[in-house]
Amino acid sequence: MCYRIALNFEDGVTRFVDCKPGEKVLDAAFRNKINLPMDCSDGVCGTCRCRAESGSYDMGEDYIDDALTEDEAAEGLVLTCQMVPSSDCVLSVPVTSQACKTGQQVFAATVARIEPHQDAAVVLELEVEDAPAFLPGQYVNIGVPGSGDHRAYSFSSAPGERTLGFLIKKIPGGLMGGWLARAQPGERLELTGPMGSFYLRDGDGPLLFLAGGTGLAPFLSMLEVLARVGSQRQIHLVYGVTRDLDLVLVDQIAAYAGRLPNFTFATVVADPASAHPRKGWVTQHMPGDMLAAGGVDVYLCGPPPMVDAVRDYLDENGIRPASFHYEKFTPNAPLKAIA
Repeated sequence: MCYRIALNFEDGVTRFVDCKPGEKVLDAAFRNKINLPMDCSDGVCGTCRCRAESGSYDMGEDYIDDALTEDEAAEGLVLTCQMVPSSDCVLSVPVTSQACKTGQQVFAATVARIEPHQDAAVVLELEVEDAPAFLPGQYVNIGVPGSGDHRAYSFSSAPGERTLGFLIKKIPGGLMGGWLARAQPGERLELTGPMGSFYLRDGDGPLLFLAGGTGLAPFLSMLEVLARVGSQRQIHLVYGVTRDLDLVLVDQIAAYAGRLPNFTFATVVADPASAHPRKGWVTQHMPGDMLAAGGVDVYLCGPPPMVDAVRDYLDENGIRPASFHYEKFTPNAPLKAIA
C-alpha cells in the first residue's frame, strides 16, 4: 500500500507522488523526478522544510533543533528528508514547481455530456482514461480547441473518478461557451493541472461554504468527498446568485442532506424583483450563530465583488474564523487568494 502525497508549490501547481510504506517524502519525490529543495538530506540544514497541511506522519528523532525546532514541528512544519507518512498527506512547498524541475501535468479528455441550464450555465462532463489526482476545490486549465487559448474551471466532481464534472458560466460571446454550443460528445480536449490552493482541509470543526454563481462547483466536489467519508461535521452552504435562472443544480445540493447528517443549505437571489424567499446578498444570510460560536472554517468562492464584500463583513464585525480560505474568479480565469 502506498500513501498519496500532494505537493502544492507556491506557483499554484500541484503534483502527486506515491510514497511507499517506510519511505521518506524526499526520496519518494526524487523517485518521481521531482527535486524538492534539499542540501544535506540528513536533518541538519533545514533546506527541505515544508508545511504539512494534512495527514499523519513520523518525523523520527534523527534531526537537529537548528533544522526544525520543537515549536516549528508543533506548527506543522516538517523536514521532507525525515518525514515518513502513515496516511495520505498534503504538503505546502515554499518554492515554485520550476525550481523543483517539475511542472503542470497535461492529459487528454473526451466530451461525454454537455447540459445547458437556461442561459446561466453549462454542465460539462469529460471522460478520461486514468482518473487524475486532485484535491477537492482545485481547478484545471482546459484548452479551447482551435483557439490556442484555455480557460480555468474548478472540478465539480470528486477526485478518483474517470468522469470529470465542471460547471461553466454562460457568457455572451465567450470563447469556451461558443465552442460548447457546437461541440459534440467524443470530441477531445487537453487539460492542464491540477492547480490552486483553494481546497478542503482536514478537520472536525464546523464548515461554512459560501458560493457565488458557478463558484458552486468546488463545493460540489468538497461535499461529495465529505459524504463519501461519512463526515459528521456541521456544514452549511449559502449559495448566492443574481437572478432566479442562475440557481442551478439545487436538486444535487439537496441530495447531500440525505447523505450528510449535519448538512444544511440556503439559496439567495440578489434580484429585488425575485419571488425567492431569501433575497439580497450572501452576507445577509450567513448564519450568525455559527459564526458567533467560533471554531468555524470558512470557504468562499465567487466573483470578486462578492469575495470582497464577505471579507469586509467579517472584518467590520470582528469575526475571526478558525480558518478562512477564499478564491476569486473572473469569467476568464480564477484569481487566487488565501488567508
